[in-house]
Amino acid sequence: MKTLHLLRHAKSSWKDPALDDHERPLSKRGRETAKMIGAYLRREKIRPDVVVCSSAVRARQTLAPISKEIKPSKVVLKKAIYAVPQQKLWKHISTLPENADCVLLIGHNPALHDLALALATPKSRARLPSIEAKFPTGAMATFRFDGTWKELRPNGAALSAFTCPKDIARKGR
Repeated sequence: MKTLHLLRHAKSSWKDPALDDHERPLSKRGRETAKMIGAYLRREKIRPDVVVCSSAVRARQTLAPISKEIKPSKVVLKKAIYAVPQQKLWKHISTLPENADCVLLIGHNPALHDLALALATPKSRARLPSIEAKFPTGAMATFRFDGTWKELRPNGAALSAFTCPKDIARKGR
């Protein structure tokens, strides 16, 4: 059984409109959310074998407190998952090491949301935000499937959880 966690980076800052999008940092709220996500992953004993993270500043800043909490054995920063369509994310998933049973991918919308909708079995898809709705910053969709990363196809993974920062805050109280 394989597990894939798709995490959208936490809330970014728009304070400097001249800043290149790839270089945008997290906002204060985003930094707080990233810490909360890290604590949540530790509490829930979510320990990915591999973390694949966009090289964008806001994604790396989301990863930093998570790494402190869960201490992943392997982190891969990839510019190739920044600002790409979901089809490109499929390519990266298919090349994941087969000995990795649990993977956390930290990325961006709309590709992450599109990928989640494409991955989900028809029965589990209803638990995800629709294409017209929002996959919020800091939200995480968790999928499980049997088989290899190369064999994963559309509609091939069951959504086992969809967690938003508001849900984590409520559980943490």
